[in-house]
Amino acid sequence: GDYLLGWDTDQFAMNVPEMALACYYIFKAGGLGTGGFNFDAKVRRQSIEPDDLLVAHAASMDACARGLLMAEKMIDDGVLADFVAERYSGWDSREGKAILAGKRSLDDLSASVLKKGVEPQPKSGKQEYLERLLNDYL
Repeated sequence: GDYLLGWDTDQFAMNVPEMALACYYIFKAGGLGTGGFNFDAKVRRQSIEPDDLLVAHAASMDACARGLLMAEKMIDDGVLADFVAERYSGWDSREGKAILAGKRSLDDLSASVLKKGVEPQPKSGKQEYLERLLNDYL
């Protein structure tokens, strides 16, 4: 498999920041419960020596452990959570809550936008800031 294929590629977790984000959201949602991480992966086709499998398992466990430590820091300092809360704060408004509750149709929203003359302005997603923030936890 190849990481860019977009389906289950049976790869070992080796990307620490990626594991940190996964762990962050897992623990924000209540944790693993009685579950765990699955190491049912394969070494790459070029990895043909028996010790390649041992190295792959050990390195992946290390990546998971480092990701867990990073996730703990991310949860404790709250910077990412604050960013996300600010980014989506509009959904906490009266109108946002009505939309989420299904009390506004697309026709209602269209009429409201036209009546108010709303001119939406793009807002940066701060992609590079967030990538740098994640790297700061390494």
